[in-house]
Amino acid sequence: MNPNLKRLFARSMTGGLDPVEPPSPSSPRSARRKATLITLAAVFAIVGVLAGGYYFAMRPVTLRIAVGPANSDDVKLVQTLTHAFGQTHAYVRLRPVQTDGASESAIALADGKVDLAIIRGDLDVPKNAQAVATLRKNVAVLWVPPAKGKKAGAKITKIAQLAGHKIGVIGRTQANVNLLNVILHQYGVDPSKLEIVQFPAADAADAIRNQRADAYLAAGPVNSKITADAIAASTKDGGAPTFLGIDSAEAIAQNHPVYEAAEIPAGTFGGSPTRPDDEVKTISFNHHIVARKGISETTIAAFAHQLFAARQQLLTEFPMTAKIETPDTDKDAVIPVHPGAAAFVDGEEKTFLDRYSDYIWWSLMALSATGSIGAWFAGYLKKDERHNNSTLRERLLEMLAQARKSETTDELDTMQAEADNILRDTLHCFEDGAIEEGALTAFNIALEQFHNAVADRRALLMSLPLNLRTASGAQFRATGTL
Repeated sequence: MNPNLKRLFARSMTGGLDPVEPPSPSSPRSARRKATLITLAAVFAIVGVLAGGYYFAMRPVTLRIAVGPANSDDVKLVQTLTHAFGQTHAYVRLRPVQTDGASESAIALADGKVDLAIIRGDLDVPKNAQAVATLRKNVAVLWVPPAKGKKAGAKITKIAQLAGHKIGVIGRTQANVNLLNVILHQYGVDPSKLEIVQFPAADAADAIRNQRADAYLAAGPVNSKITADAIAASTKDGGAPTFLGIDSAEAIAQNHPVYEAAEIPAGTFGGSPTRPDDEVKTISFNHHIVARKGISETTIAAFAHQLFAARQQLLTEFPMTAKIETPDTDKDAVIPVHPGAAAFVDGEEKTFLDRYSDYIWWSLMALSATGSIGAWFAGYLKKDERHNNSTLRERLLEMLAQARKSETTDELDTMQAEADNILRDTLHCFEDGAIEEGALTAFNIALEQFHNAVADRRALLMSLPLNLRTASGAQFRATGTL
C-alpha cells in the first residue's frame, strides 16, 4: 500500500478520538463475494469435468474374449495375454470366457455375450464379426498308417480310394468333419459311402495304435503337437505312414474362399525316416481373433497394438505367436476388418488429443467464457461500491471546506471521526478491487488536504481567548450550529 496512505491512516486512527468500529460489510460487497465464490465454483466444476473426462477416457477397458476348448493352446495363449496386459497396466484388459470350441465361441460373439472371440475361418462367421488379427494358419493333414494284421492287404495311396473305409477325425468339433467332406466332394467321394468317427485329441494316439480307423484327418498348425503325436503313434511299430496329398487344393480354394492352397514341408513331423519324406500339398484355413461390430475403434486399435507388442515377449513360451499376422484389410476380405484394426495396420491410430481435441477445445472455451462472465459480474456488483466511494470522497471534499470555517474544536473532532470512517471504507474498497490505484491517489490528496485544514483550523481556534472558545463551543453543543 502507498506509504502516504499508511501514514494518513495512522494519523486518522490516533486523532485523539475513541476508535471507531469498522463498518459491517455492505450488501454490495457481500454480493460481490458471493459472485466470486460462484465463479470459482464454476471454474472448479469445469476443471473437475475435464479431469473426470480424462480419467474415464483413459481408464482400462475390459474385453470379454471367447476361447476354447479347455486346455487348448488358444486358451493358454489368451490366459498368458490376460496376465501380461494386467501386469503392464495396459489400456485394454482381457477376461477369458471359456467355450467348448471355435463354433461355440462364434455363437457367443453372435449373441453379444462376448466382445472378442477366437474362431476358425472355415466356420459360419457371425454377421457381427470383424477381423482384428490372424492368429495362425491351420493345415489339413490326411494320412494312412502302415497296414498291420488283418488290414495288411488294404493299401490307400489316394483320396479317391477312401470310399468304403473308416476315417478317423481327430477332435470333437463338427468343423473338422465339414473340412473332410469338402475334400471328399472335390474328389467325387460320397461321404455316405464311408464311415467317419471322431476321437478326442487326447485319445487320438490310442485310437491309432488300436487301428480303430483306416485313415486319419487332423487339422491344426503345421507344428501342432497333437498332430505330431498322432503321426508318431502311426509309426511306433515300424513302417512309415502314407500322406495323402490334396493336389486339387487350388481348386478347393477357388470354390471355397475360406481355404487356401498350402504345402506341408518335408520332415515337418520329424522321425526317422523323416515324416513326410517329401513335400505334401494340402489346404489351409485361418484362426482369427474377431471383434463384435460396434466396439470402439479406439479400443480395438489399442488392443491390436498391445497384441502385436506382446507377440515378441511370448515367443519362448508360445512359438506360434510368431505366426500372428495383421488382418486382411481388402474390401473383399472373407471377414471384414474392424475399423480399429485397420487404423492400426495403416498407422492411423488416433492419439488422445485426436480423439478428444474437440471436447478439450470446447471445455477451454467454456472455462474462458465462465471467467469473463465472472469478471463482468464481479465488476457489475462493484458498481454500487464504486459509486458509494465516490460519494464519500465528495463528502470528504465538503468537510474540507467546512473545516476551514469551523468555529469549535468539537466540530473538528466530529468531522475527523467521519473522515476516519471514510478512510476505512476507501481502504476496504481498494483491497476488494472496487477502486483503482488512481482513485486511491486522488483520495489520498483530498485526505491530506482535509488533515491540513483541520490542523490549521485547530491551531487557529486554540489561539483564541478561552472565553470566545467556550462560548462558541456551548452554542455548537446546544444548537449544532454556531
